[in-house]
Amino acid sequence: MGEDVAKHEFTREDRTRYRTKVRRCLDVFARMLREARFDFERPMTGLEIEINLIDENCDPAMKNHEALDVIDDPDFVTELGQWNIEINVAPRRLAGGGITSFEETVRRSLNDAEEKARAVGAHMVINGILPTLRTQDISPGLLSGNPRYALLNEQVLAARGEDLQISIDGVERLHLTASSIVPEAACTSTQLHLQVSPEQFPAYWNAAQAIAGVQVAVGANSPFFLGKELWRETRIALFQQATDTRGDELKAQGVRPRVWFGERWINSIFDLFEENVRYFPALLPITDDEDPLAVLDKGDTPALSELKLHNGTIYRWNRPVYDVVRDRPHLRVENRVLPAGPTIVDTLANAALYFGLVRALAEDERPLWSQMSFQAAEENFNAASRNGMDAQMYWPGVGTVPVVELVLRRLLPLAHEGLIRWGVDSAERDRLLGVIEQRCLSGVNGATWQAREFHRHYDHTHMDRADALRTMLRTYVDLMHANEPVHTWPLT
Repeated sequence: MGEDVAKHEFTREDRTRYRTKVRRCLDVFARMLREARFDFERPMTGLEIEINLIDENCDPAMKNHEALDVIDDPDFVTELGQWNIEINVAPRRLAGGGITSFEETVRRSLNDAEEKARAVGAHMVINGILPTLRTQDISPGLLSGNPRYALLNEQVLAARGEDLQISIDGVERLHLTASSIVPEAACTSTQLHLQVSPEQFPAYWNAAQAIAGVQVAVGANSPFFLGKELWRETRIALFQQATDTRGDELKAQGVRPRVWFGERWINSIFDLFEENVRYFPALLPITDDEDPLAVLDKGDTPALSELKLHNGTIYRWNRPVYDVVRDRPHLRVENRVLPAGPTIVDTLANAALYFGLVRALAEDERPLWSQMSFQAAEENFNAASRNGMDAQMYWPGVGTVPVVELVLRRLLPLAHEGLIRWGVDSAERDRLLGVIEQRCLSGVNGATWQAREFHRHYDHTHMDRADALRTMLRTYVDLMHANEPVHTWPLT
C-alpha cells in the first residue's frame, strides 16, 4: 500500500474529495509526461523479498514485531501477517557487478537478521507459501499490528459486503471461507523494480507481461496451502481471491478484479493510471493538502500522493510506479509475479532472466506484442501458475510448446543478449542464466522439489500430512541456507 495510514473511518465527503483529487493528480501526471520531467539517464533496479518466520518446529512464528525489534535494520519492515517481514534492498545499476552486489547484500543482511531473530524464537524461510500454515494461522487476529493492515482489511470486506471465498482446484481441491484478508499474507513474493523513461515504459511493461508466464513456470515455489497440494504456483490464485472486492454479481457484470493481469497491451504508462482511476473505486480515500498543479507551476515536483495510494491498492502483476527521489520524479515497472526463494542464488537467477528478457524484447525492432494477443499472454500466465515446469505455452513463430523447450531454445539466448546490453559481465550472465538452464534440463524448481520431497515422506512412511510437510520444510531450510541452487538439491 505504500505509506502508513492511520485514519479509520471515511465519510461520503472523504470519498468525493478523494475522487476529485485523484483525477487532478492524473491531469498533472499527463502534463508531466508531455513535459519530460523524469529521471531516467542512469536507470536503477530494485529488489524486495518477503520472508516467512518459523519456530523450531517449522510452524509459523507470530513474532514479526519482536523479530524486527532485534534485527534493528531499516531495510526490514512489517508485512501483512504476523509471521511475515520484508527486506527492501537499496537500488543499484546492473552494470559493473550489480547483480552480484544484490546477491551479496541480501545474503549478508539475511544471515545477520537470522542470527538476531533466533533470540526471540524466530527463523527465516523464503518461499512462496509457507507449507506448514494451518487454518488457525490465518485467523483475523493474526494481522500485523500496523494500523494500515487493519484499515485495508476493513475496506476490502466493506467493499465486498460478505466473507471471502477461496476455491482452488489443483492436484487436490481447497475451498475456504475467510472473514478477513489474512489468507493474503500467505503469499510471499519477490518484487523486481526497473526504472525506465516515459517513452520506454510501454515497451518494457508489454515485454514484462509477455514473459510473465515464463517467469512463473521456471520460478514456481508455492505448491502447498493449508496442507493441500494445489497449483505449482498456488500463490497466484490465492492472492487473486484473498483480496477480491467483488461478489458473484459484480463478477458476472464484468467488474475488474483488484489483482489483475490486465486486458490489453499499452501505448503509454498513462493508460494504466487512467484505467486505475476509471475502473476502481477508492479503498483508502485519504487526501493531503498538496495542490499538485500549483506545485508543478512553481517548477517543483508534486508527490501525487492520492494517485500513488490508489495505485498501491490495485495489484497488477506488473505494476506502474511513480515516485520522487531528491525532488526528481521517475517511473518504474514493478514485476510482482515471482514467489520468494528457494535460495538467494535462485532469486537472482530469476532476476537475471527477467532483466535480460525485457531488455531484449523491449528493444526488438518487431515487438513481440505485435505478433501475440494479450489473451495468449494471460493464458500462458495461468497455465504456468497451474503447471509450473510442465506448462505448455504459446509463442510467436513457435506455436504451443513445453515451456522448458521454449526457454532453452529461444529465451535464454535473448536473455544473454539483454544482459549484455545492461552491461552485465560474462561471468555473472553465465552463472545465473546457467541456473535457469539447469532447472529446465532437470525439470526441478522449488515447487517440484517441495512436492517430491513431501511425497517421499508422506507416501512411503507412516508420517501424517502435517509431519511430512514439517520434515520437508526442515530440509528445505537447511538447503536454503547453503545457497546452492534448487536444481542441485537432493531428495532425502
